Amino acid sequence: MEVRRVFESAIGCLGSFLLLGLGATAQTPSKALLILEKNGTQLDIIDPVSLKTVAKVPAGQDPHEVIASEDGKLAFITNYGGAQSPLHMISVIDLVAQKALEPIDLGALHGAHGLDFAGGELYFTAETSKAIGRYNPSTKQIDWVMGTGQDRTHMVWVAPSLDKVVTSNVSSATISIIELVSQPNMGFRPPPGATPPPGAPQGGPPPGQGNQKAWEVTNVSVGRGSEGFDVSPDGKEIWTANAQDSTVSVIDFATKKVIQAVPISVKGANRLKFTPDGKLVLVSGLGNFGPGAAPSATNLVVLDAASRKEVKQLSLGGGAAGILMDPDGSRAFVAVSGGNKVAIVDLKSLTVTGQIAPLGQPDGMAWAVTK
Repeated sequence: MEVRRVFESAIGCLGSFLLLGLGATAQTPSKALLILEKNGTQLDIIDPVSLKTVAKVPAGQDPHEVIASEDGKLAFITNYGGAQSPLHMISVIDLVAQKALEPIDLGALHGAHGLDFAGGELYFTAETSKAIGRYNPSTKQIDWVMGTGQDRTHMVWVAPSLDKVVTSNVSSATISIIELVSQPNMGFRPPPGATPPPGAPQGGPPPGQGNQKAWEVTNVSVGRGSEGFDVSPDGKEIWTANAQDSTVSVIDFATKKVIQAVPISVKGANRLKFTPDGKLVLVSGLGNFGPGAAPSATNLVVLDAASRKEVKQLSLGGGAAGILMDPDGSRAFVAVSGGNKVAIVDLKSLTVTGQIAPLGQPDGMAWAVTK
């Protein structure tokens, strides 16, 4: 009888230990890989070490891009809807509790797609509204909107200094460079004793005296179907993939001029990313356009950033979309939407070393790092 009690006690302790272990495994890791499944309309929280799924959370209708807050506690997901029926929502996920929160209603801004998070605020594109916006999670308000005047304003990048914003505009075949610059003061100053009209400044220096800050938009013409782009780690160049031209346009950030058009062998170029050291550029492709078109054999190309030459072509088994670099520069995650998986590419050998599967048309990906 005593032996039986000791045995049962041991089994109970083991069971408690296993339950604790399972509970720990189910928690969102301090560094989590976030993957959106379009077909599953869900966000997958992945352990990037074991490559195991920790949790799946509803991501709202037609999810496309995802990004995490700087403290790694929240994820924001654009609910796109496409050009024919654009939506006006951004889903919010509590990554700690692993549950969906109340979404952000963008009001008159429709077709949210691209995302960036900088300075404690969320930046997003509103594609069909031809604009970008900024949402403050603390006040739960949209506190800034800037129009581009371009068709299908799609992806967005924000400088850490917060004074430069870049967007790609697919149908206009342009890159918008938006900068906060000093301009001569041309402000309104009412005559002595007069009451300024509603909304007019209440004084200030006379016109022509002093400077004021203002946003300046420069639209740079690139190739057709400009969509995925990235800014080089040194901040000197903008590279954009042109889906309909099978080229990459290289823009000098300082002069805002295209300095080279680089031919690439991937069809339907969708996303473009620099490696963290700035030495390589990866471009994914969805394949040929048109009804019944077969997917391209090459779904990913790797270019040498210095020579701007292709150094590797990879067939991933389906049209490829989102690209996410591991911050340590060891590997890249590529969403193979056409193959319902995420391929893992070793950035030293430039070979596929693993995959996360099965997934329902994966696309947008992001890191969430708890601070």
